[in-house]
Amino acid sequence: MREIVIISGKGGTGKTSVTGAFAALAARRGDTVTCDLDVDAPDLHLLLAPRPEREEDFISGHEARIAPALCVGCGVCTQACRFGAIREEGAVFAVDALRCEGCKVCVALCPAGAVEFPPRHCGRRAVSATRFGPMVHAQLFPGQENSGRLVSLLKTEARALAKERGLGLILCDGAPGIGCPVISSLSGVDLAVAVTEPTPSGRHDLERVAELCAHFRVPLAVLVNKADLHPGAAAELVALCRDQGHAPLGELPYDPAFVQAMVQSKVVTELPPSPTSEILAQAWEHVLRLAGRPARRAPLQPFNAQGA
Repeated sequence: MREIVIISGKGGTGKTSVTGAFAALAARRGDTVTCDLDVDAPDLHLLLAPRPEREEDFISGHEARIAPALCVGCGVCTQACRFGAIREEGAVFAVDALRCEGCKVCVALCPAGAVEFPPRHCGRRAVSATRFGPMVHAQLFPGQENSGRLVSLLKTEARALAKERGLGLILCDGAPGIGCPVISSLSGVDLAVAVTEPTPSGRHDLERVAELCAHFRVPLAVLVNKADLHPGAAAELVALCRDQGHAPLGELPYDPAFVQAMVQSKVVTELPPSPTSEILAQAWEHVLRLAGRPARRAPLQPFNAQGA
């Protein structure tokens, strides 16, 4: 079983659009689980329209709650809270759930035993069916944490699903940046694909992603998006990749077809063949080879024409 994760270093570079296009190309092999690991702000479902087959709550950590009937209004909890999560409400106190870090200090110090400490409901996760095969995905509720743990759970779910159904490839849409969810998404992968753009911030974030991948010894390949907006900077990115031993996958032009596909809840490779879809198909073949899987390319044609 092979695992590939698409990352970007920052948001807005086209990472999810590329992941969706790769998912469509991978579906022609019929052996892929798609996984959306951008749990703070997932959007791959907008392109793949998953139909949930199994859903579960994501429970992680605890949160404090003050029972008004038991609170004596002494204020010990608000004096002890280092996160400003406890406010006065009349003669008693209450916990602001968005500020509570679940440290349990108020629970331990409350002289009246008025602070409850139930498990925290942080979000939902699901296994779904899509037109490209099974999909594992989730979403944290606003302001909730533990995204790294949720990413780890999704990866475990995707691996179990692939093993159960005899599928050999897991394609993941990672989170932007280099934080906890990205670090968690790199665990155990065979290849990371960075989608970047020819701008100073794109280069800066690519360098940070490359450093992160090198730290965890994950091979990195790079796809330059919107390359024709600054051909010189795009060429510098490709040269940088070659100098540092990262595989350049190609250069995508700025193409309104990405938006047109998104408006139709499709991926760009589902539209009629174009130079962009050809570059993506070539890049996907290269990705498969780098990940240690033999390429088996299907002729480019509208996805629906294949009856998938």
